[in-house]
Formats: sequence, structure tokens, C-alpha cells
Amino acid sequence: MFGVAGLAHFVRAAHFDEIVPRALPGSARTWTLASGVVELGLAAGLALPRTRRASGTVAAAFLVAVWPANVTMALDARSPRARAVTIARLPLQVPLIRAAWRAGR
Repeated sequence: MFGVAGLAHFVRAAHFDEIVPRALPGSARTWTLASGVVELGLAAGLALPRTRRASGTVAAAFLVAVWPANVTMALDARSPRARAVTIARLPLQVPLIRAAWRAGR
């Protein structure tokens, strides 16, 4: 999941730029690319048994840290359908955070 999401930050950067919370300093593109690099690093770290424990803990923290971007995406959705889908996605982040946390334990 992290690998696909990380690549998507580079392939569809403009889409991710739109959901970067405006309160963050600097450009949205910088945050988009930086989070893509982090996600690719987490994918690699979780894939390797030697680094899985540390990567799982960092992945859980990362997912909590990017939750505001997911909320922004839900609130800024342009259509009722998109808003429903993005709002429905928010609680799904909880099992992802738990799975990452378990990988770190």
C-alpha cells in the first residue's frame, strides 16, 4: 500500500497538492513530494524483516500525521459522491494505523 501511494504522489502530484492543509508552511508540492518519499521508504522498510519493527512504528506515526490531509480532502470534495467516499475512508485509517503499529511490535 505504501509503495503504490508513494508512487502516486509523483505521478499525480497535483491531486495530492490539493489536499495538503493550507496551515502547513512552504509549498504544497514540497509536502506532496516529501510524503511520497516517506511512503516509498516505509514500503521498503516494512518489506525487509530487519527494519520492519522500526518501520511499523514510523508508519503508524506517519498515518496519524497525514490524517489532517485526509480530512481536508473530505471537506473539500467537489461532489456529494466524492465527499461521501472520502468521509467513509476516514474511519478506515484506524485499522491501517493499528496494522502498522502491530508491525512495529
